[in-house]
Amino acid sequence: MSQAQVIVVGNEKGGAGKSTVALHLATALLHEGARVVAIDLDTRQQTMGHFFANRSAWAAANGAMLPQPAPIQDIPDVETLERVMTQVADFVIIDTPGADTELAREAHRRAHLVITPMNDSFVDFDVLGQIDPVSLEVMRPSVYAMTVWEARKARAMRREGTIDWVVLRNRLASSTVRNRRRVDEKLATLARRVGFRPIAGLRDRVIYRELFPFGLTVSDLSRTVRPVQISLSHVAARQELRMVLQDLGLIEAVEPPLAAQ
Repeated sequence: MSQAQVIVVGNEKGGAGKSTVALHLATALLHEGARVVAIDLDTRQQTMGHFFANRSAWAAANGAMLPQPAPIQDIPDVETLERVMTQVADFVIIDTPGADTELAREAHRRAHLVITPMNDSFVDFDVLGQIDPVSLEVMRPSVYAMTVWEARKARAMRREGTIDWVVLRNRLASSTVRNRRRVDEKLATLARRVGFRPIAGLRDRVIYRELFPFGLTVSDLSRTVRPVQISLSHVAARQELRMVLQDLGLIEAVEPPLAAQ
């Protein structure tokens, strides 16, 4: 059996930034020298699959040497998913669809780390817990929270340890101060109740999206890989991404940022 750490990026709501987080984690870890298997379970959107196809095409056209994950495979059933997850690798990163599917549930049951991106609003909070419309008190965990809970029980029954569940709060800059404070309070309450840890994620920056057509992220930018002009925003984004990896426990130290030239 592979000793790879299985990282599942999951949230049963579309538009939360699952694919953005998954592909940025994958490329950042590749640049750390890790062996990465990238699995896209969202067979309809195939965002991660398109990203790495773009990456291969851009690298070939520009003579660039870019680290690549193991080839992404079609996953038609649970047996295939289990087989792919046993490949020799350091990390298996799984991007899940915004829906409850058998493959997504199985991925959660096999995860060491579950990352749930959410925008800083009660619209996304509803995926984690239900709020009383009058008092705004947390009433109960949501169906997705129960999915992670069931995955934790299944892993414990197999005596494979626990699942580290992280709620990654994205697009922080777009929220008002009052709304953010309310979300903070309710998220802290729910975290104690169902057992996840919230951390700051990626801000709402254009630079996280502008490199997608090339199959690149801020981790790839260097003196030889510059499809766009490097600015201080790119430097800040690269540092922000590495801080996320550090908070997730995937790297230990933050490297000096990319110089803007």
